Amino acid sequence: MKFYRFQNSRRRLRIGKIMCLARTYQEHAQEMHASVSEDPVLFLKPDTAVIFSHDTILIPRMSQCLHHEVELGIVIGKKGKHISEENAMEYMLGYLVGLDITARDLQSIVKKNGWPWGIPKGFDTFAPLSDVVLKEKVPNPQNLELELKVNGVVKQKATPGQMIYSLEHIIAFLSDVMTLEPGDLILTGTPAGVGEINEGDLLEARFGTVCSLTVDVKKES
Repeated sequence: MKFYRFQNSRRRLRIGKIMCLARTYQEHAQEMHASVSEDPVLFLKPDTAVIFSHDTILIPRMSQCLHHEVELGIVIGKKGKHISEENAMEYMLGYLVGLDITARDLQSIVKKNGWPWGIPKGFDTFAPLSDVVLKEKVPNPQNLELELKVNGVVKQKATPGQMIYSLEHIIAFLSDVMTLEPGDLILTGTPAGVGEINEGDLLEARFGTVCSLTVDVKKES
């Protein structure tokens, strides 16, 4: 059982379902040689994948190639099913910046065979998360920069406004698939620029000046 960390608050909220979206930025879909569908591709991560700022991503023994994917996270604040786009933001509690770490070599194998993505996406430490910032403190999220630096070099940069799907559409779509509950997390997909990370790397992610995340990388012992 894991709990979110809130910026400037001791509030406690258990982390629920971690819903991850793929192919939500056109340029990233192109760099992965993937098509874009009417609705985003969905997969899940376990809460055991969660770590926080200043923790360490572990390269698992099963993989020789990890990739970084920086993403905006939406934390759900109240229960909802079949939510309309017009009312979607009422169900959001706040934002965070996260990383969807992927064992790309293993993902290539499962893609080739048409298997689910659970293994390449689900290892321990594969979901680093920043503190949560309440939505009331983020008036213009569409225009804030989502950025990732690796060893001080910018690797990914975009704004949520560049996504193929609006945040309202994402919440409404997912609520048609499964009931959204307080503490559920939506990782909204990554922009172009994904790449390999190695032992000793330092990753710094931010969402504007609102929230940030710093993690390093080492091999699993």
